[in-house]
Amino acid sequence: MTRYIVVGFLIGGAGAAQAELLGDAARGEALFRDCAACHQVGPGAENRIGPQLNNIFGRRAASAGDDYRYSKGLTRMGADGLVWTFDTLNAYVENPKALVSDTRMAYRGMKDETDRADLLAYLRGFSASPANIPESEPTARPREVDLSPETLAIVGDRAYGEYLSSECLTCHQRSGTNEGIPGIVGWPAEDFVIAMHAYKRQIRPHPVMQMMAGRLSDEEIAALAAYFADLE
Repeated sequence: MTRYIVVGFLIGGAGAAQAELLGDAARGEALFRDCAACHQVGPGAENRIGPQLNNIFGRRAASAGDDYRYSKGLTRMGADGLVWTFDTLNAYVENPKALVSDTRMAYRGMKDETDRADLLAYLRGFSASPANIPESEPTARPREVDLSPETLAIVGDRAYGEYLSSECLTCHQRSGTNEGIPGIVGWPAEDFVIAMHAYKRQIRPHPVMQMMAGRLSDEEIAALAAYFADLE
């Protein structure tokens, strides 16, 4: 039995009790908005930028499906027996890189203990036999920006995207690692397009990304999306 499984058995029961006592699932749903840019949960949830979070409690790390490419570090820890319990998730949400040093999860962490308990209480509502069940199961969240079917249907020219990518790669790592800035390698093309249009419309708040996205046409965004989606 690996050390991760041992930890899971020792603290899993206590974690469930903590979630029952502390977690405010309704408040956690509001906090999940910060996660929704990468993760989906609820009816129809799919692996996108991040893995879908249905049935996350009790799930072995790096096991959301063969269609999602995990970091080598998280894959290794999953193989070693890391299971997502209240306590392991609590530690990961507080500081992802403290638990998995080379995770691709570009999130600095949720430092407030009550916020984490509320967020995890919300997520428990989408796992089997949850300790906290929201009164009603929310429907899938709408996109950040409402793009026309024509815009979403643009087929990006991957070669042109590679040509355009040099400016992106002055900050983002071609390897897909997070070196002080989120990785964008392997993003589903549609998610990339939506994110760039969210910056373009100043819905996402990063001023440099707003400026960069504002220079790009719909075709150029689609080309970059095609390139980074397939980049290994």
